[in-house]
Amino acid sequence: MKIFRGMVSVALLAGLVFSTGCETSQPKPAAASLPSQAKAPEIAPPAAQPADPKPKTQPVVATKPDPAEALIAQAEKQYAAGQANYQADHLEAAKQNFDQAFNTLLSSNLDIRNDERLEREFDKIVEAVHELEMAALKQGDGFTEPRSEPAPIDEANDVTFPVDPNIKAKAEAEIKTTKSDLPLVLNDQVAMFINYYSSPRGRATLERAWARSGRYRDMVSRIFKEEGVPQDLIYLAQAESGFQPLALSRAGARGMWQFMAASGELYGLQRNWWVDDRQDPEKATRAAARHLRDLYKQFGDWYLAMAAYNSGASTVQHAVERTGYADFWELYRRGVLPQETRNYVPIILAETIMAKNPEQYGLQRVAPDPAPQMDQVTINYPVDLRLVAECVDTSVNYLQELNPSLLRMTTPKDQSFALNLPAGSREKYENAMTAIPPDMRTWWRYHHVEYGDTLASIAHKYHTSSASIADANGLTGAEVKVGSKLIIPVAPGRSNTETASYSHHATHYKVRKGDTLYSIADDFEVPVDKLRKWNHLRGTAVALGRTLVIYKLVAATGSEEASSDGGSAPVKTAKGGKSASKSSRSPAAAKYHKVKKGETLSSIAESNHTSVAALKRDNPKLAADLRAGEVLLIRK
Repeated sequence: MKIFRGMVSVALLAGLVFSTGCETSQPKPAAASLPSQAKAPEIAPPAAQPADPKPKTQPVVATKPDPAEALIAQAEKQYAAGQANYQADHLEAAKQNFDQAFNTLLSSNLDIRNDERLEREFDKIVEAVHELEMAALKQGDGFTEPRSEPAPIDEANDVTFPVDPNIKAKAEAEIKTTKSDLPLVLNDQVAMFINYYSSPRGRATLERAWARSGRYRDMVSRIFKEEGVPQDLIYLAQAESGFQPLALSRAGARGMWQFMAASGELYGLQRNWWVDDRQDPEKATRAAARHLRDLYKQFGDWYLAMAAYNSGASTVQHAVERTGYADFWELYRRGVLPQETRNYVPIILAETIMAKNPEQYGLQRVAPDPAPQMDQVTINYPVDLRLVAECVDTSVNYLQELNPSLLRMTTPKDQSFALNLPAGSREKYENAMTAIPPDMRTWWRYHHVEYGDTLASIAHKYHTSSASIADANGLTGAEVKVGSKLIIPVAPGRSNTETASYSHHATHYKVRKGDTLYSIADDFEVPVDKLRKWNHLRGTAVALGRTLVIYKLVAATGSEEASSDGGSAPVKTAKGGKSASKSSRSPAAAKYHKVKKGETLSSIAESNHTSVAALKRDNPKLAADLRAGEVLLIRK
């Protein structure tokens, strides 16, 4: 994995703010000590550079500012901001800060190479950032940001809709016959949100949540019954997150039940480098039921319990003590609750009334999603999800969907983990895993042999050797059978690029928006240090529009002249004398792929056994921001 590409793809963990439930963005007093925050790997700060000895100054009337010192101060400011963001787990922001520090030095009119101070500053930043990158990679797959979806409750809080008299009259009639284990009230505040969810904008949000509720309804019902809380509290999750396990609010609340980190830990939701249980639907549902039950015991009223779930028990308690009223609507009228909390209860009541009357609001036409069917295996070793996907013949994306609490591409190293697998695949997984040494399960792979594959071409793809693959699979010759599955023994932490051969003919690539040195190196499957050397670059920044010289890796099956840095050196032919050159292969099979929401070039390339560079090559008009609905040409 290339380092800054990892940074751009996944935030480590959301910021830690102590509160309860889905907190508002206003500061709230804490009711317990603040749990420790899951942090990026600790790293010792780089050694301080000795200050330049100050020259003896002569009395002068005025001194011109030193441009080099001003430039260093500017770069240091960005670098310090990057360090702060890294320690706070804001990895995307840290990446931007570090890039800005590099750009500050590289884009100036001063010559870094001819000024010892500038060169020392540049080298210090390069080395320090490299150490941060390496620390993250040692913990798993590096700077992967947690995936997230915007919480729909934030959008609802931003709207103001007029009360439609017709909608309100209809709702008043419906509520008289609506059965609910929560008290239902209809007033102008509730009617306003019924009107919003009846509008095109709000209805789309409501229908998506209604459909997704099918995945979790039975599980939520079972847990609520076991914990002794009203069944209709399920609509709290519908309003908060739309039943999205990856929902993230502006205040930092996360998961289907929108827990803040501290309140989640109080109810047993673990959060560390590897996992965030707030994103585990079942664990979070159990925690939410217990939290709501505790709040009801404290206030004796479900509306106040819901308000406290949103803004914190201390906020509601203070409002009650200040006014002398333990009644939500009285507190609403007196304006002693945060605005988000004032909207919170009416939003939930509006969605409850509409969901309990699906025919009147057209929800009966929305088919609920089926509950996911899956097997579960508890493991006590780290394993890469890509290897798991290859073992059970599924996609990495589907595995991530089944395991939303997993923050990284690997399972935890130092704790057990309940890994969810596609239904009926547990035995298949366990059998496949027995062939992989436990300490290699984050490195080794399985490969499905396809038409046109050779032992050498497979070895080149995974940066290993034909002999290693043959030995791991008990092969006696160079032939591989189409449709078979091979174990790929990848050496931990290294590739064959140190001894690889590169084409004598240069490829030219024009830098696009969003490119980094690491993403370009990844796309062309060349080391970053080679890319720097070929183009006389330093750092990670690369100017938009610049044309880079790239010498591609020569496959072990090729007969093309190559060298380690663009010179010439012979390349041996693979065993069996077969060449993987274009002239000896059948024409590449082509197909078309329609981009789905959430897909990236990397995920599409992985699921179609191709590379990002190949996708860009075959789709020259491809925009930097991939959009759902686009059709890509894929050649294998």
